[in-house]
This record gives sequence, structure tokens and C-alpha cells, in this order.
Amino acid sequence: MVSTDAKSRLRGRRVECEALDRLVATVQDGRSSVLVLRGEAGIGKTALLEHARAAAAGCRIARAAGVESEMELAYGGLHQLCAPFLDRLDRLPEPQRDALGTAFGLSAGTPPDRFMVGLAVLSLLADVSEREPLICLIDDAQWLDHVSAQTLAFVARRLLAERVGLVLAVREPCLETELAGLPELAVGRLSDGDARALLDSVIPGRMDDRVRDRIVAEAQGNPLALLELPLGLTPAELAGGFGLPDAGPLAAQIEQSFMRRYRPLPPETRQLLLVAAAEPLGDVTLLMRAVELLGIESGAAGPAEAAGLVTLGTRVRFRHPLVRSMTYRAASLEDRQRAHRVLAEATDPGVDPDRRAWHLANATACADEEVAAELERSAERARARGGVAAAAAFLQRAAELTPDPVQRGVRGLAAARAKYRAGGYDAARGLLDAAELSPMDERDHAQADLLRGQITFASTSAGAALPLLLKAARRLEPLDAGLARETYRDALNAAMAAGRLPSGAKASDIAGATLAAPPGPPPRRNDLLLNGVALAVTEGYAAGVPLVRQALDDFRADGVSREEGLGWLPFACRMAHNVWDFETWSVLSVRLADLARETGALSVLPSALHMLVANRVLAGELDFARVLADEAATIGEVTGSRSLAQYSALVLEAWRGREAETRQAREAVLRDPAIQGRARWTPPPSGPPRCSATGSAATRTRTPRPSAPPPTPRSSAART
Repeated sequence: MVSTDAKSRLRGRRVECEALDRLVATVQDGRSSVLVLRGEAGIGKTALLEHARAAAAGCRIARAAGVESEMELAYGGLHQLCAPFLDRLDRLPEPQRDALGTAFGLSAGTPPDRFMVGLAVLSLLADVSEREPLICLIDDAQWLDHVSAQTLAFVARRLLAERVGLVLAVREPCLETELAGLPELAVGRLSDGDARALLDSVIPGRMDDRVRDRIVAEAQGNPLALLELPLGLTPAELAGGFGLPDAGPLAAQIEQSFMRRYRPLPPETRQLLLVAAAEPLGDVTLLMRAVELLGIESGAAGPAEAAGLVTLGTRVRFRHPLVRSMTYRAASLEDRQRAHRVLAEATDPGVDPDRRAWHLANATACADEEVAAELERSAERARARGGVAAAAAFLQRAAELTPDPVQRGVRGLAAARAKYRAGGYDAARGLLDAAELSPMDERDHAQADLLRGQITFASTSAGAALPLLLKAARRLEPLDAGLARETYRDALNAAMAAGRLPSGAKASDIAGATLAAPPGPPPRRNDLLLNGVALAVTEGYAAGVPLVRQALDDFRADGVSREEGLGWLPFACRMAHNVWDFETWSVLSVRLADLARETGALSVLPSALHMLVANRVLAGELDFARVLADEAATIGEVTGSRSLAQYSALVLEAWRGREAETRQAREAVLRDPAIQGRARWTPPPSGPPRCSATGSAATRTRTPRPSAPPPTPRSSAART
């Protein structure tokens, strides 16, 4: 049973400790339980996780921690959690075993389906819990890579009778949305009384009342600040306040406290700490191999452990993430490169080639084709696993290290494309500008025009993107018929979205050029859809809609690859809406949102969410639409593209009957220069088609949701 000894409680954390005790008791009784702890840096989330560990008598403990520098490495956090259990992989069903093995790089295979990876993790944890209750503790979940966070959220929502407890600590403020809707507990600041008591408990001897008051005021109820700010102060400073630092940002003050203990350490100890800071997985064996290459003995860690900065046990554990960041920033560039170099030498290329390549890249100061090529291979592996952001990071560094100007341009263009796909529009523009300084052939120039148009469409406006897309389409026609057709598709989509076309541009001319362009490669449905839309523009609705509907039937019946889906599904979803094929719109919009999430395609996800918001509004799922709209708004803040989120808010608030909020959303749309003059793509005001209460199974899978999946209504007007 869970201990209720008052002495085991953290000071001022009775409510939080009781919540964790209940979670552990629930798991010990044979049922699952999930809790997300949210709070600012230093508020005590890690201490609460330790309380849960101590309370979980008779339970097996699994731990993981997000690392900021690892956020772009797909499945890294999930691997931390599951690594102790991988000897049980052969107990999983074959599809799940293969998916998880491929995701973790244990076996070769096609890119794993994330739904199957989620099921595999769920099955693995359930299998472990059959022998003994399992408590999973994840610290700094805000720094988990996107795929790991999404998978853990998937698992958390599907735990039922398994003896598994899942506790995730998230630092606020945080933009993550994967954990939204899970049971959560806000960890607030300590009261003045508890703060003073905690401070007194760690200060030996006398403390001046004014010093105490100032520390309590500056710490603002943050437990780590209360524990760290006084450390390193002399007795005279504690007695009278002489030399106490002026008030500043809380994190900076905490780092200064750590720095006072770091500076006196022996040089070899600081070198060891730097290598540990550069190796974010906390692998003690790897750390010892690396420092041995530097000629440093393992005993060099002793002074750092005595200073309370780090603990070397089964894992390397820094006292706080700020210790890691402070240690890394305090080192010179040369010392950081040396640390990465020995970590690369100590890393087995057969076991973890991507992390070895990343360390090599950070250890390299000059152009190096061998390292650049290895990074390019790592990018391909990351892309195959759905890690778009990781692929972009690898490619960007590969371009920087490429000595040949032509190859540097090719890699720079690939890096810019990956950054765009991941929603990093400003970074993509910078990489594209740099790539265009390299020698390029006509095809590369055309692809650069296309990418610049896509970035402009996603981040600025359809009207501004249209000339760039048309220019790219014309350049591509003699070079790549398939890519030219896709570019005309984007141009036609931009023309319809722009409302007011740039001077001299006509939708009929764009549609005519589209019809005149050579056909693209299979599947035929893509050409059917594009030609149908172009005919509707040039010859009228009746001429084009039959082709559009035929293509939509094919899209709905058949699956699409990742690349094809990210390009064609947005267009197909919009056309399904425009011809009032409501059920196809429902099915395809769910598929698109799932695909954009799975691949981390933040360039596509905002528009996918907007389409799904409008669809769910018409289905009457207003609460679920609100969750989607919030997600779109969060992504807009991250990527700097807020226009679609504002549209979503306008659609949703009007249908919720909230007049004041609707006016506010309308004003936000009208004020936004990026969308002034654009067509307002919103559902018709006459109301949704008549729907039944039943739903299609196609929309019940894999779409993150607050509680239950949204049903897909069957429209009696779907074909009218």
C-alpha cells in the first residue's frame, strides 16, 4: 500500500502527493491511471516524480526524460522509456513487433505506421505489467520529440484494465498539444509560510530576517529557487545580505547559483561535466568511454557529485536541466567540439549511426564531405520514420559542411524543403536564399521557385504566392510533367483562395494552362481531379463536377502514400467541400489531419485542421471543433502563420452563437494584412446538410480527440 507517513510528504505539496498516492494505489489495485503535472521550471515536478517512485512499493519503475537538443530526433524519448523492455518484443504480435523494431532502428523495413507503433508500445507496457504493476515517469515531457509525445498520448488514452500508471511532468509555459485532454494537475508556487519553512530547513545557522525576506520574495514560491539561491553565499552574506545578487530572471538567478559551485571544480571534472551535458541520454557507459578518450578517470566526477551538480548511477542525472545548459554554455566552442568528437568516437556506428553523425557534425568546424554525406543518410532515415524536423536539422548541417558548391546547393534546397514541411518558414527562406547562391541547373531553379511559392502561400498569402507558383509551373513543364501538374494544382488552389488576383492574372488563364499541360504520372485520379476543377473554371460547374466527383470517389476508396497525400489530399478535401460531398469531405479531412500529424508536416496541418474544424462544425461536433481550433491556433503561434486559425475561430464562434466572440474573431480577420482581400472559405450560412447519428468507421481511427472520436455524419445531400 502507499505510505501516508506525513514525514514523506514534500513541504507544501499535500494535494499533489495525495494525487500521486491515489494514482499508485489505483495501479496496485489492478487498474490504469494517468496524470500530467504542469508547472514552471523549478516548481518541484521532478521531486513529485521522485515521491511517486518512492511511494510505488512493489511496482516496477520505468523512466524517461525529454531533452531539448533531442526534440528533432524521432522516437528518442520513446526509446528511453521502452529500452529496458525490448527483450520482450518477441511477445508482441508480428505487425506491432516489426513496427516498433523499425522505429527504434533494430530492424530494417518500411517506414512504420505510427498507429501500429502506438499499439506496440501499449501492448509492450501491458505485457510488462502482467508480472508486476508498472509506473512510467516522464520528466520534461515538453522536450520529448513530437513522435514520442504523440505516441505516449495515444497510449495514455487507451490504457484501461492494465496495471500501468503514467505520470508526465510538463514545464509551463509550453506549446505542446499532444497531452491535451488527459487528467492533469497544476503544480503551483508555495505559500510564503511554506516557502519560509522550506528555506529555514536547508540553511544551517542564523539567517538575517531581511535576507530571508528578500530570498523568499525573489524566489516567488519556486522551491528550486528557494533551495539554490542561498547556496554558495558566505555566512556574512546570509547574516546581513552583503553581496546578495540583484533581482533578475528566475532561471538566470538559479543558473548563477549553480555556476558558483561549478567554477571551483577541477578542470578534469568540468570536462567530464561538459561531455555529460553534450550527451543527453544519460548513458553512463558511453560517458565513461568518451572521457577515457580524453584521458580523464571516472573519479573526476566525485567533486561534481559532492557539489550536488550531478549524480552518476545507472544513468547520468544532472541536478536540474539548468545545470546541463549552464555547463554547456560555459564551455568554449573548442571545448564543446572536443566533447562531441569523443562522444562520436565512443558511439557505436552500427547501433546508433544518427547520434554519432550528429556528434560528428557538432565536432566539425570546416567543410567535410564525409560527415555531410553521413548526415544526409541520417536525414533519409529520419524522413522514413516520419521525423521531418529531424531530417531538416540533419540536412541543414549537411549543407553547411558540404565543400562542393553544386552539391551544397542541392542539399541546401533539400534542407529548405524539409524546414518548410516542418513549419519553419523563416528558416526555410534563409536556407533557400543560401542555396540559390550556389550554382544551379534549370530544374533546381524551378524547384526553388516552387518552394518559395509554397512558403509564401503557407506563411503570407495566396495572392503573393500565385506569381511564384505560375513561374515555377511554366519552368517545370519541359523538365518534369508530373511536378509541373502538381505546381499548377497549387497555383489553381492559390487562385481560388486569393479572392482578388494579382494584377493581370485571371483564373481562366490559369485553368487553361493547367488543361494544356502534359498529363502527370499515375494514379489517374490526380489528373481527373485537376482537370475537373480547371474545366469548372473555364466551361462551368456542370462540365467539371462529374470529373471531380469521380476523382473523389477514387481518393476515398484508395489509400495514398505520404508524399502524394500531403500534396493532393488538401486539394481533394477542399473540392469535396465545394461540390458538397459531405461524407467524402469528412473521410478525407480526417485522413489528412492524421497524415499531417504523423509526418510532422506543420506546413499542411493548420489548413488540415481548418478543414476539419469546418467539417465538424457542420456535423454538430462543436466541442471537438473547439479542440481542433485551439490546436490550429497553437501551431499558428509556433510557425508564425495565424490566418487559418483566425478563420477557424470565426467559423466556430458564429456557429456556437457567441456574438461577442464572433465580432472579435471577425475583427481579427479584417485586421490581418495577410488575409485581407482573400476569399472567405467558410461553410455556407444556410446550415449543414441533414445528418443521421451514425458515423463512418473511416473517421473513427487515429484522430487525436478530447474524449471520444467524432462521428462522421451521413449526408442525405452528399451528392446534390
